[in-house]
Amino acid sequence: MYKKIALAIAFSPRIEALIAEVKRLVILFDTELLLIHVGTKTPELEAKLDEMIARHGCDKLRIKVVWKEGKPVKMIVKACEEENVDLLVAGALKHEGLFKYYMGTVGRKIIRKAPCSVLTLIEPKVETSDFSRVVINGTQLDITPYVIEKGLEFSKIVKADMVSILNEIKLYGLQMGTASEDSEEEIAQTRRQLVQNEIDYVQKILDHLDSGNLKINIKVTGGKWAVELARFCEKTEANLLVVGDTRKLNFFDRLFPHDLEELLSTLPCNLLIVKK
Repeated sequence: MYKKIALAIAFSPRIEALIAEVKRLVILFDTELLLIHVGTKTPELEAKLDEMIARHGCDKLRIKVVWKEGKPVKMIVKACEEENVDLLVAGALKHEGLFKYYMGTVGRKIIRKAPCSVLTLIEPKVETSDFSRVVINGTQLDITPYVIEKGLEFSKIVKADMVSILNEIKLYGLQMGTASEDSEEEIAQTRRQLVQNEIDYVQKILDHLDSGNLKINIKVTGGKWAVELARFCEKTEANLLVVGDTRKLNFFDRLFPHDLEELLSTLPCNLLIVKK
């Protein structure tokens, strides 16, 4: 699924946990690891990094370290492009005094500009994060079949216990408002049909994919995209949310933007943003 995973490192208290996390991912996906540091390369920092890599038992033959100087976002994106990175791993920030996580300004710019998929970990751990309960965004967009495909691939590799695909009924309020003059039975039938249409949409995608032994359930919501995704993740205690990011939005998507900003301002769990 991935051939090269990258981690942008800073010599912060969380570097140990992030290295442990990417080591696990490198083993799971049988891939190479690229470590990117934006800053001056010194013998002291180089020795410190080598010591950490050795302490975590990482295979140095499968690791490449890139040192760059310049603006962090530009240099990280450039390194990902030059090295053909498939997945960039980043750590989220924690709201002071609260059990809430978010992406800072630099993190958001990296997510928007990265040429590859981005995995954001809300609380990196040395003993590594759990991805047992996965939620995939199934809202009808051009990229959605690809997002579901990659979400299932990821879930199979990390051996997830449960995968939920949450689909949104676009213009739910408008469609139900149009039906408001009908009888109660007709309104109920309209609601059932809207839900069934979304279930059928996801099921048709699943019919062409190999889901292995994954337990998959399809859920439908009529609320606001980001809010409902976050709420569903919290309700199901999900530890990974998979969404798509497409830069080429059609007119409908620009009119009703499915913005990642709300999710990035209050991350409900670890977040995998899939890019084509």
